[in-house]
Amino acid sequence: MSASVLTAVAWPYANGPRHIGHVSGFGVPSDVFSRFMRMSGNRVLMVSGSDEHGTPISVQAEKEGLTTRELVDKYHRVIADDLHGLGLSYDLFTRTTTGNHYKVVQELFLALWRNGYVVPKTEMGAISPSTGRTLPDRYIEGTCPICGYDGARGDQCDNCGNQLDPVDLKNPRSRINGETPKFVETEHLFLDLPQFIDALGSWLQTRTEWRPNVLKFSQNLIGDLRPRAITRDLDWGIPIPLDGWRDQPMKRFYVWFDAVIGYLSASVEWARRSGDDDAWKEFWTGDAQGYYFMGKDNIVFHSLIWPSLLLGQNGQGAKGGEPGAFGALNLPTEVVSSEFLTMSGSKFSTSRGTVIYVTDFLRQFGPDALRYFISVAGPENQDTDFTWEEFVRRTNFELANEWGNLVNRSVSMAHKNVGAVPRPTSPTTADHELLLLSNKAFDVVGSNLRRSRFKQASGEAMKVVAAANRYLSDQEPWKLKDDPERRDTVLHTALQVVQDANTLLTPFLPHSAQKVHELLGGTGVWAAQPELTEVADLDVPDRGYPVLTGDYAAEQAEWRSTPIEVGRPLAKPAPLFAKLDPELGETGPEWAPIVR
Repeated sequence: MSASVLTAVAWPYANGPRHIGHVSGFGVPSDVFSRFMRMSGNRVLMVSGSDEHGTPISVQAEKEGLTTRELVDKYHRVIADDLHGLGLSYDLFTRTTTGNHYKVVQELFLALWRNGYVVPKTEMGAISPSTGRTLPDRYIEGTCPICGYDGARGDQCDNCGNQLDPVDLKNPRSRINGETPKFVETEHLFLDLPQFIDALGSWLQTRTEWRPNVLKFSQNLIGDLRPRAITRDLDWGIPIPLDGWRDQPMKRFYVWFDAVIGYLSASVEWARRSGDDDAWKEFWTGDAQGYYFMGKDNIVFHSLIWPSLLLGQNGQGAKGGEPGAFGALNLPTEVVSSEFLTMSGSKFSTSRGTVIYVTDFLRQFGPDALRYFISVAGPENQDTDFTWEEFVRRTNFELANEWGNLVNRSVSMAHKNVGAVPRPTSPTTADHELLLLSNKAFDVVGSNLRRSRFKQASGEAMKVVAAANRYLSDQEPWKLKDDPERRDTVLHTALQVVQDANTLLTPFLPHSAQKVHELLGGTGVWAAQPELTEVADLDVPDRGYPVLTGDYAAEQAEWRSTPIEVGRPLAKPAPLFAKLDPELGETGPEWAPIVR
């Protein structure tokens, strides 16, 4: 039975190009999941965009000698290009500087305000003594007052997970220039998070299918929730639609607040561009399912804070209230968080030079090799160290030797001996056993993909590939010149399993899956790719920007074993994956940092 599925993908920050650590958390997992869901007959809405507000944007713009608008325009395009090259099948990848996003954020805020979940409060805010500029909480580091970790941020300690205020840090320092911040009194609007503790606790008790690390982490933080500021003293952001606030040039919504609302605003923008303004409701209300993908440093925003915003908008917190303009919205079905992809045991870091940008990686290796590595060896349940040696090994021995070789020799032998898909006669036990294994894999791989178990899913798919290679080695069709009926039966069996395995691998390897479809004599779109399109802002005259979107209903891939068509003409195949030079495993390409 088909379902309406929202895939909500974390918003990459537009202060620079993204590296492979970023897309291992939010990018590839969300796309593998969405492609599988579409192939299974579900209606999917996959949305995200560039996160473009906040002080870090202003700081980076100054460094590059650009205005804030010029900077986000530049990096939004870079990010969209990279995600397009990676084949991430967004229904809409947009940005947070659109007129539509401003409207949705302000409308949801007003619902929270009317229901009593936003309160004014005076606090001590951090400013830079040298520039006078407000320092965002995440740009202040110090020692955590709770666990003693030296490196806690002003908003949260990544070591113990507790919510913090910058003024509470011991030995606070600016991440921008290392100076000690000055704290001054300022008034802000706060989300009254304690009003949602009971509702959040009850809801989390129902999330039994979540990854254990995500669920336990979230449950442990509920009791420590405190009111959290949703406004900041800065001039780059969304104005606050309240009397006494809207005309203040240095009061804007905090970037985290408007970014999480982007899931809803992107859905609304998609609907408006589709010609049906209400189309987004199918994916946010009733029986719709919502899956949120991000790295582990964003868990708290998606498992506690965004659900609190939704509860407040719905009027479902301790103070009650009425649903806002968007009606009663669904809370997440699952928060799918990945751990960190590291280099030499440390997080990717632009400042330290330990970074591999997506652009560079795609230019040399293409998208599917990276997609496969992240799926089969990425940081799904624990931090995973990226090494060139492991990347080369996976590419050469699994993609090229196992999968690519299976495709090449199966199609080559059938092309050479028959010129088309052969007709089978008198299948043997060995043939039946391989076909049964291939057919059963759809349930096994599908069950893992449905639960976002990507390592298990890709591993089970590759078991079919390995079994088919063993089958060909055992049956030796190249020696059956004097028994063409048996030869053709073996080759038909092999091609059927190649087609099945290609379907199983399509969510992971959509670009090569299209090639295999064509090598097997197929025509048309097998695995649809996103399109990078220039659009006009729906609400701001004379402003345009690129978006990612696509017509995924046109693709032929379905999550089932389809009998291969006897007599379909076959052409001589080219290698599916080129083997990499083993020396790359030592230091990587010339442009890459050395990883030991």
